[in-house]
Amino acid sequence: MNTASPAAVSLDRAAFGYAGRARVHDLTLEVPTGAAVALIGPNGSGKSTLLRGLLGLSDLTGGSVHVLGRLPAAARRDIGVLPQSDARDTSLPLTLRQVVAMGLYRQAGAFGRIGRAGREAIEASIANVGLADHAGRLFGELSGGQQQRGILARALVSQPRVLLLDEPFNGLDRENRDVLLELVRAQRNEGRTVIVSTHDLEIAREACTHVLLLASGHVPGEPGHPAAFGPLDEALTLDAVKHAFHEVTVEIDEHTVTTTSEVDTP
Repeated sequence: MNTASPAAVSLDRAAFGYAGRARVHDLTLEVPTGAAVALIGPNGSGKSTLLRGLLGLSDLTGGSVHVLGRLPAAARRDIGVLPQSDARDTSLPLTLRQVVAMGLYRQAGAFGRIGRAGREAIEASIANVGLADHAGRLFGELSGGQQQRGILARALVSQPRVLLLDEPFNGLDRENRDVLLELVRAQRNEGRTVIVSTHDLEIAREACTHVLLLASGHVPGEPGHPAAFGPLDEALTLDAVKHAFHEVTVEIDEHTVTTTSEVDTP
């Protein structure tokens, strides 16, 4: 753990859910500032619920949570979010530039002026994800991979300190996947704390420093099982993965861990 800076995320016996009913239970951990965490677990394990809890959008049903030393709602201005693609409305007649501009609304207000510095930040963020030539195109006309990169540009335009990515690699072709992987690595190298929900363990190995494995809403760390949150080379073990992915095929070699499952989305 990085002791020079406060933890970016602190959970103390935290539980998250909806309508008073917990779906993620009893999490106690600290995410170091500047870490890139792969949040891994099977369908229904609560990955999206946990990410929403870090934003204050799912109910805290027990324990405590702090992001950047604050309650989630107070820290939200410093958090960038890339939601799942199936939660996205592409029917509105907005250009990519207008979509990315939404990332500054918390600073300027919905009817505030973005100003010259904001406009420059928008163009720089679009260029950073490799879409400068598409800035004026309608967002709904972009490919799925380009849309993912555009939403990431929206998340990054306000220079957040924490970045939450919910299954950002689902359905991407190899080219867009590789671009997005490099962008995640770049954010980590710039000192941002990144938490990325994924079922792809190769992505964890290629882009992340830490792993958090969830199994049916719990970190699989009961007696007899290895700790399932920690540095990549310590937490991403065959036993921990098998415990998280109950009825799947798990294979491991000296370089990577892979799983095969009929259901592998959160």
